[in-house]
Amino acid sequence: GRGNLSFTSINLPRLAIKAGHDIQKFYQELDELIELVFRQLLHRFKIQCSKKGRNYPFLMGQGVWIDSDNIGPDDSVAEVLKHGTLSMGFIGLAECLTALTGKHHGQSAEAQKLGLEIVSYMRKRMDEKSEQTGLNFTLLATPAEGLSGRFVRIDKKVYGEIPGVTDKDYYTNSFHVPVGYGISAAEKVKLEGPYHAMTNAGHISYVELDGDPSKNIRAFEAVIRCMHDNGIGYGSVNHPVDRDPVCGYNGIIDTVCPRCGRTEAAHRMRKVVPRIRIKQPVRCSLGDE
Repeated sequence: GRGNLSFTSINLPRLAIKAGHDIQKFYQELDELIELVFRQLLHRFKIQCSKKGRNYPFLMGQGVWIDSDNIGPDDSVAEVLKHGTLSMGFIGLAECLTALTGKHHGQSAEAQKLGLEIVSYMRKRMDEKSEQTGLNFTLLATPAEGLSGRFVRIDKKVYGEIPGVTDKDYYTNSFHVPVGYGISAAEKVKLEGPYHAMTNAGHISYVELDGDPSKNIRAFEAVIRCMHDNGIGYGSVNHPVDRDPVCGYNGIIDTVCPRCGRTEAAHRMRKVVPRIRIKQPVRCSLGDE
């Protein structure tokens, strides 16, 4: 019943590149950018609050948002929108840590400690702004598939190709361990779990399996339990799904199609998709689940 009113994502790797290995300078740059985000979010909020009920006919007319039941077409929506969230997101914690320390949080316990400190600090700033304004400022683990590529293209032009930072076509989403890094599912979940409690505007962690989970239910269950036990608020288990282009069968095709018996496995079409997700209730700043 709240909704996210707007969010702005911070390019963490760029701040780390500019700071070199100076952690204090990094936090100074981060603070300046957070203040800019606050001003931007409040400016957007002011514009949104200037609208009337008729500008949001579905949201105000169907009781989607808290306190929207009595909003007429000519009434201000400000009292309804104040329940929504104003979020700051972030991209590339892994590359940020590499730029600052030489290693990301999957490679080093010290880098993980610093990563937790950085994200905890950002959440602290959001909570302080909430107390100051009475509005819901929140921290988002940005799932920005497009922005992660855009940011790195911009930074590569400015700073060149930096190993472990700008040498790929994308920055790693939010607090994720880099997708190409060799790590077990359990280790990945344990590293990413603590960040979920800090990112109260949204978060997700993925585990990708390389085969059919129905053939190893115990392993699949172990992954789910590991997510639960390590505080994963929103988790996804991905695995390949094949499609036979002749008969249209969807599922896992090893060597023979279960439907038509074709053995031309090379002609199958394979993709990796999220097949199951788990969600746990997370406390928001107002005490609701």
